[in-house]
Amino acid sequence: MKGLLQRVRGARVEVEGQVVGAIDQGLLVLVAVEPSDTQASADKLLHKLLNYRVFSDDEGKMNLSLKDIGGGLLLVSQFTLAADTKSGLRPSFSTAAPPAVAEALFDYLLLQAQQLHGTVAAGRFGADMQVHLVNDGPVTFLLQT
Repeated sequence: MKGLLQRVRGARVEVEGQVVGAIDQGLLVLVAVEPSDTQASADKLLHKLLNYRVFSDDEGKMNLSLKDIGGGLLLVSQFTLAADTKSGLRPSFSTAAPPAVAEALFDYLLLQAQQLHGTVAAGRFGADMQVHLVNDGPVTFLLQT
């Protein structure tokens, strides 16, 4: 499972002109599910997302986690993040999980996040989404489980 996390001052996801998920300060995470991923992969990714120290402390050092600051978590499914781009000029999606598997694991990740963290929002799986964000820093990390 891959999670491209971006520290944001705010972010929202729209589908057909309607906001379906939004947060203020926190993390926007683009999530890709690969064929070998399991619920354990999702649990590991969620643990990292909630505890990864990417927010600045009083001395300006990245020592605080999402849990520490009580920030929002916005999860957005993005199968293109799982693409194989090693050769050629067109991405291959053979490295992405089938849609039904990916949706089930994304839903599991979202449910676990909602149970463990205060402010959690999400895009809509499989929808044509427009993602708006103000990247803070910019700070962006690719986490893999």
